[in-house]
Amino acid sequence: MKPEPRIRVLMVDDHPLMREGVAAVLEGQEDMIVAGEASNGSEALESYRTLKPDVTLMDLQMPGMNGVQAIEAIRSEAPNAKIVVLTTYDGDVQALRAMRAGAAGYLLKSSLRKELIETIRDVHAGRKHVSAAMAERIALHVVDERLSEREIAILRLVADGNQNKQIAWKLSISEETVKAHLKSIFGKLDVSDRTHAVTVAMRRGIIDL
Repeated sequence: MKPEPRIRVLMVDDHPLMREGVAAVLEGQEDMIVAGEASNGSEALESYRTLKPDVTLMDLQMPGMNGVQAIEAIRSEAPNAKIVVLTTYDGDVQALRAMRAGAAGYLLKSSLRKELIETIRDVHAGRKHVSAAMAERIALHVVDERLSEREIAILRLVADGNQNKQIAWKLSISEETVKAHLKSIFGKLDVSDRTHAVTVAMRRGIIDL
């Protein structure tokens, strides 16, 4: 019998050691092969066009075009592209953003050894795979009210150290409006002050610095 073709995997990560580690894991599998590597989103798109891999492993935080943007770009050209996010960031909002962009899997790098091979096989077979820890975190916030785009913009300015008066000037709104938005933000994030709001927003992937 003719052997099944191996699953061709494209690895996208800006850390060479990470790519080497994943390659070592994949090369130990009889049904997988590393098709290529890329170090940022733009390279990922070009590599996908050239290599047409079966599964792409995508980091999120990369210089230039980030992982979510790369997923969107690849899926716009190849709607059936199978992409697994591989990241250190466990924010539920960031995970949902990646899944909405078209990722079929979401894995934390901390669970690499346990789940990577199974996830690649699942996604290659047409199934979705989200790590148990990530699924639990998403479920924890699934009924939370989402922040509006204006609220996220204000949070970013708060994170940059701006006071209410500066935020009001930069967004061309009144200080009272800023205060009202902050009150809404605190309620949605279940926090009581600006510092805690920024901390929670960063942890969940609502904003990044």
